[in-house]
Formats: sequence, structure tokens, C-alpha cells
Amino acid sequence: MADAGAVETAIGYTFRNPDLLAQALTHRSVGARHNQRLEFLGDSVLGLLIAELLYELYPNEAEGDLSKRLVSLVNGERLAATAKQWNLGVALAMSSSEEEQGGRDNQSNLEDACEALLGAVYLDGGLEAVRGIIARFWKPFALETKAPPKDPKTTLQEWAQGRSLPLPEYVVISSEGPSHAPQFIIEVRVEGVTSARAEAGTKKLAERKAAEAMLATIA
Repeated sequence: MADAGAVETAIGYTFRNPDLLAQALTHRSVGARHNQRLEFLGDSVLGLLIAELLYELYPNEAEGDLSKRLVSLVNGERLAATAKQWNLGVALAMSSSEEEQGGRDNQSNLEDACEALLGAVYLDGGLEAVRGIIARFWKPFALETKAPPKDPKTTLQEWAQGRSLPLPEYVVISSEGPSHAPQFIIEVRVEGVTSARAEAGTKKLAERKAAEAMLATIA
């Protein structure tokens, strides 16, 4: 398996069961023992430990504010950025066709690999092992903003409501590419405002980017 040792060095954890690491670094385009089940597990482990971290860091914040912080720390962009920091794209085992389609840089693949790796660490070393990784790679971002961050879709919605306008409408303009690596173009529309478009590997991310694009024009 390519660069398994480099991944262990990057995250600061050595596996007792290397098979778990191998599975975490196997894309679904390669055989039946891929990383999707570990991704499912890692998603929940990450959410739990980030919630725990925020609960401890911000003892005076209400649930709603903690939720905003949580979303900003577990969204696809943060996961993909962390995966790139760990160089997971290079380490992933995938089919030649997936690689030719840009699979090593595909955001969805990087998100899945990041969560799968956390799931694998949890199975291999328990919550404490994952907690150490969260402290090293997520805590600095958790401390970065004094006020709870706002999702751009929420900000745009509040802007529209503050002007008694209808809520923003998100429209799928196109959806192309294979099922495992789709690309969506989303257009956001607000009455009286020039629409804005964005492209991403998931609808949710494309909507966020479209909202950001519109906010940039009305700011």
C-alpha cells in the first residue's frame, strides 16, 4: 500500500492493525473491502469528539452557537483540507479509471478518506487515540474565531429576510460526471438580485459556494 507509513507520520498515530489503515485508504473503485463503512463510523466519531471539544472550549455558549461551530469544523471543505494536509490523495488505492478522472484530488474522495481514517483509528486505538488527532488538527480551528461562524447560506437567508424578500432559491443547473464523482452547478436566486452560480462535487457544497458568490456581490 502506497505511503501508509507517511500517513501514520502525518497523523501522529501508528496502527497496531495495519489492515485497518489499508481499508481506510482503499477507494470503493477497488474491490469489496473499501473505506465506506469506516467512513460511516468515522463521521460519527468526529462529530462526537468535535462536540465534546466545543462543549469544553465554550462553556458559556448556547446550543445554537455550538452547532454553528460544529458545522464549520466538520463540513466537507474542512475534511478535504485536512485530508490534503495528510496527503491522503496520494495514499489512496483506487482504480486506474478513477485516477484518470482526477480521483486523487476529488473532494468527495478526500472527505471520505479523512473520515474513514478516523474510523480506523477509533477501531484500532479507541476514542483517546482519535481525541489526540482532533486536538492537533481541529482544535486550532476551533479556537480561531471568537464569535460562532455563520454558514453563508444562513447569512444570505438572514440578509433576504431583513429586507422582506422571499427566501433564497437554490436551483440545480446541471449534474454531470459518474455517480462516484459527480459535479453539480447550482444557481442561487433572490428577488431583485443578480443570480450567482457555483460548481462543486456535492449539492451542499455548491449551494454554499453559490451563496458565498452572491454575498460577495451584495456586500
